Amino acid sequence: MRMKMFFASLLALFLLLYLVMRLPTVTSYSIPTEPDAVDKGEYLVAAGGCVSCHESVSGDDSLGGGLALESEFGTFFAPNITPDLETGIGGWSGTDFVRALKYGRRPDGSFYFPAFPYSSYSEMSDEDALYIAAYLMSLPPVSASVQPHLTPFWLVRPLMAGWNLMASWVGSDLPVDLADLSADKRELLQRGEYLARHLGHCGECHTPRNTLGILDRSQEFKGATLLSGNVEAIDPIALESWTEEDFVFFLLLGLKPDGEYVGGEMESVIEHNTSRLNEFDRRALASFFKREL
Repeated sequence: MRMKMFFASLLALFLLLYLVMRLPTVTSYSIPTEPDAVDKGEYLVAAGGCVSCHESVSGDDSLGGGLALESEFGTFFAPNITPDLETGIGGWSGTDFVRALKYGRRPDGSFYFPAFPYSSYSEMSDEDALYIAAYLMSLPPVSASVQPHLTPFWLVRPLMAGWNLMASWVGSDLPVDLADLSADKRELLQRGEYLARHLGHCGECHTPRNTLGILDRSQEFKGATLLSGNVEAIDPIALESWTEEDFVFFLLLGLKPDGEYVGGEMESVIEHNTSRLNEFDRRALASFFKREL
């Protein structure tokens, strides 16, 4: 009987390991090359804040990476995302892009560390991921090697399988209140949620984390402490005095209603991200934050 229990437990363990370690099933995609797809991808790269992390530290105006992202779990270096075959993403397929952006898996099947915000990108549509791929693959390849991450000896990629599982247990986003809204307002609010929670991944900086580095969604947008400094809460009380137009203007220029310009890392987010959004998307973000906080 003990032997049967042992083998049953062993089988259950192997089954659990398979479920958390297996490569996510993704449709076989090719990367679109049409000019329209590249243009859409350029917009999404701006909306997704890719430039803020992946802009080359060498100052060559490329996405050659190298930026150091410091955390209590070590220092992570943003990789080269130009289509260089040796040091970048030149050999990636459309399927590789979807697996990376939405599931945090590298082309070789291993795990990314969540310094890459794939848990926020998980709700990105496959179509948007492929548009991003189209744009990145249209860029000039840049040979730029990035140094390995500086992490403690115990922090190895297979552990991310368990981290991903625990992150999924913590809870999902709070539901968006769509009650008593017209069709146009619902569309605006849902777009704002997509940008704030997923594509723009605002919570990655503005939401506190637990001791494992998992976002505490019960405190969504309530501010966080990073090694680079404190990130302010998106404060609903402070926003009460802001009109939707104030918020839209802030996302365009970084100018607050009191006449002060935003500083710190948010200045880069305004420059590379929200200022490049179209009017509808800036208004969608304003609508989401004004209504949902």
